[in-house]
Parts: sequence; structure tokens; C-alpha cells
Amino acid sequence: MIHPSAIVETTRIGRGVTIGPFAVIAADVELGDGVVVHPHVVIGRGVVIGAGTEIYPGAYIGKEPRATSAIARAPTFERRTAIGANCSIGPHVVIYCDVLIGDDTLVGDAASIREQSRIGAHCVVGRHVTINYHCIVGDHTKIMDHSWMAGNVEIGEGCFISGGVLTSNDNAMGRAGYTDAQMLGPRIEDGAVIGIGAALLPGVRIGAGAVVGAGAVVTKDVPAEARIMGQPARVRPDQAPR
Repeated sequence: MIHPSAIVETTRIGRGVTIGPFAVIAADVELGDGVVVHPHVVIGRGVVIGAGTEIYPGAYIGKEPRATSAIARAPTFERRTAIGANCSIGPHVVIYCDVLIGDDTLVGDAASIREQSRIGAHCVVGRHVTINYHCIVGDHTKIMDHSWMAGNVEIGEGCFISGGVLTSNDNAMGRAGYTDAQMLGPRIEDGAVIGIGAALLPGVRIGAGAVVGAGAVVTKDVPAEARIMGQPARVRPDQAPR
């Protein structure tokens, strides 16, 4: 069912698709069987939506990044965006061009996912989470509400990132301009857990299965299976990996 007020330029529409009032869908978009597009959703060029996915009001899928002279990094991207089957895309989510999202992933209200990012299957991207450019998130990982992933962050499979976690990728804090080689976010390996409100500095590695305590400030690499806490974060003597 397509509401008469919707602007639908594509003909690549599967069976049982619902498109609500005032939705805008570009010409080369592909909607799989049973997709639900709620009112006021905008879906730009080059977007493929998998079967059974639901997109809630006000979301913008396939937004083209645009820089001004105030931005040090010129965005690069391909005009493609793919969201897997049976996903849930919350109200006012913004997903840029050149983003791939696996099946059965939930993207919460007002989250933002920038270009060149890759999100696995069975993931949670919580409400108001920002995933910046060129981030990798493995399958079965959860990033909870209000966390911020800087550009060039890599997160493995089965990780849990608590609410309000902050990451960074620039030790010079913008004073040295931008190069891809220098702007490296943290690498969080499989099964790691990051406590609420932790801050991860540029380039640190969080080893597989490590636990970072709430509010920790991580300034250097964390060994696999370690338990760390504090500001700056240190491995607890009784929690050092064996």
C-alpha cells in the first residue's frame, strides 16, 4: 500500500510493501518484500532495503555527506547504502551514503551512521548514538544510548559498549589538520566490554574479552581478558590476565 501523498520514483518494490504519508523515495531505490516505510521518511539514491525491515517516521536513509570550508576532511563515498532484512530503523535516524548494515539489526531513535561505515548483523545501535565515518562494527555487538564512535573506530564481534562511551581519533585535537594515517580511533576486539561513561583515547587497543570499568580514561593498550579502571585506567593487580 502506497499512500497517495508519498513521492515514490522507484518501481523496484517487493510484495506487501507499505509506504506512509509524505515519504520520499528516489528512483533507483529497492524495497524488499514486506518493508514498512512510515510517514516523512526520505530514502535517497542507491539504497537497498532488505525484506521485512521497518523504517520509522522522519528517518533519512542515503544522505549524501557534504563538507564546508570549516571541515578539514573532505568526505569520500560511493552512492550505495544497504540495510539488511528484518532491521528496525528508529524515528529520525540518519544513515549516510556508503553504509552497509547486516540483517536483524536495530538502529535506535535519532542515531546517526556516517559514510563508509559497516555494521554487522544482529547488532544494536542505541538511541542518539553517533557512528562516525569509516567505522567497523562486528556481528552481535551492542552500542548503547548516547555513545560516540569517532572516525576510523573498529569494533569486533560480540562487544558491549555501555551508554555514554566516548572515543577519539586525534591527539592533536584538530591543530595538525587531517590525514587518514594520523586519525586512528580505538580498536575494540571481540567480546570486550566497555563500562558506562568510559573515554577511549586515539589508537588504543582493547584486547579480546577485556573489561573497561565505568568512567575509565583509557590512554594505552589493554591486554586481552584484563580488567581495568580509573583515570588514567590501570589494570587491577588482582584482575591481571593469566
